[in-house]
Amino acid sequence: MGAIRAAYRHVLHRIIQHPDTDVTYEAQCLSCAWEASPSTDTAAVDVECMSHTARSNHRSFRRVCTSFAFVVRDESREAR
Repeated sequence: MGAIRAAYRHVLHRIIQHPDTDVTYEAQCLSCAWEASPSTDTAAVDVECMSHTARSNHRSFRRVCTSFAFVVRDESREAR
């Protein structure tokens, strides 16, 4: 019976944003159940938060940015 041999190779990777998607921004008031409409425009979400503050005097928000990503081989550094 022959010996089994294994070869290990270190491969560098990097993470990139999925090219067919945008970052989505959201916000939730920490004082009530109010939520901003999700948007790809962060300024639009910020304006909604400021408008909510003007109406309610609620000043604390949880902001969320969602994006989709891929892990890919870092071919630019593999050749070195």
